[in-house]
Amino acid sequence: MKRKLSMPFWCVGNPVGDPFGGSVMDKLSAVEVCELLCDAKSKGLIDFTSAHDDDLVAWDPANPMDDQDPNSPASKTLKQIKDMMDKAGLKMKMITCSLHGNVVFRNGGLTNPDPEIRALAAQKVMRTLRIGNYFGAEHCTYWVARDGFECQFAIPWDRCYKYLEGGLNLAARYIKENKLSIKSGTIEPKPNEPRGEMFLATTGHALGLISRLEDPSFWNVNPEILQHEGMTNLSAINAIGMAINAGKLPFIHLGNQKPGQFDNDNPTMTGMDGVKEIIGVLWMMEKLNWNGHVEFDNHVLRTDCAPGKENAINIRKEYIKHNVESYRLAEAKAEQLAKNANLNKLYSAIVDKQSSLTKALESYDTKALLAAKIDYKKVNETPVNIAALDYEFNKALLGM
Repeated sequence: MKRKLSMPFWCVGNPVGDPFGGSVMDKLSAVEVCELLCDAKSKGLIDFTSAHDDDLVAWDPANPMDDQDPNSPASKTLKQIKDMMDKAGLKMKMITCSLHGNVVFRNGGLTNPDPEIRALAAQKVMRTLRIGNYFGAEHCTYWVARDGFECQFAIPWDRCYKYLEGGLNLAARYIKENKLSIKSGTIEPKPNEPRGEMFLATTGHALGLISRLEDPSFWNVNPEILQHEGMTNLSAINAIGMAINAGKLPFIHLGNQKPGQFDNDNPTMTGMDGVKEIIGVLWMMEKLNWNGHVEFDNHVLRTDCAPGKENAINIRKEYIKHNVESYRLAEAKAEQLAKNANLNKLYSAIVDKQSSLTKALESYDTKALLAAKIDYKKVNETPVNIAALDYEFNKALLGM
């Protein structure tokens, strides 16, 4: 399945610094980033974009309603960006509130123990949702940002998750009360970084919290499949499989990651690891007929950046193209593997075994199960042959 692709403002605008050195590329304004995204749309590379509020316009905590004033600098910039996007046919698919950049949120945004800072976070979230509505965004995302901790003794454990639930409930209520364009919210979990620990570390944590919210049907997850799950050596395919089966995966975030490291955020299929992993995830999506979209969440390799205005434009253009073409390679290979008759025969032999007991298991028929006569010797001595299937997958993956 050829999926629709989203390239966010924050990926393209990133001038690429790291904790050990400053930015390499010249910074671009939001309008300049928008020009690059509109160019990518005109070339058929992308379908959508997304943004943090801060990617588009600066936040003034003393004027939290500036987006509603048509004469404010923020409103004028938003209008300019929207006019450009409308002309190019580029849709803003998702909006997310930056609660990590401003230093006031250094001890958390939605979960900050100071109620006045939580109220500032709420104001910023509501402003972000209005901006999303202005662009017709369908989704809003809560990335865990700085809602975490380094020291377990400094956390109000009897309240911290209630603060988190309250912040998400407030967002959903504000959307519904004001009839905003946003149809669903997503949670993007992460195990650590920028904090030492996060309250919502994994897809499972996020799905567990969603069950406690006022309207669980509104909330979904958007895992960063090779980065965030892989940072603690967890499996991306397990997270995606769980989310799809729960009906909670409208889109995914994509980059590349060496397992067990900090958040590499390498471009798609770029780096020492990740090729078999991403193709395996996309293969599973084909098997499950998942129909969501893919959103990139990574940045240019710092080595591949260079200062200068011309580089600031051309390197970013190549970065967009590289992500899209790398993803399309993986997508085409996954689709090919999903249709491979030999692979499907080996796969079916493992997962599609037939038995008269299937119905009893599915209907919880305890009497039938207790009465069943199972040939233990036969089932115990039947090989499974998973390695043989994986070998055939590798052969097909490598074109052999």
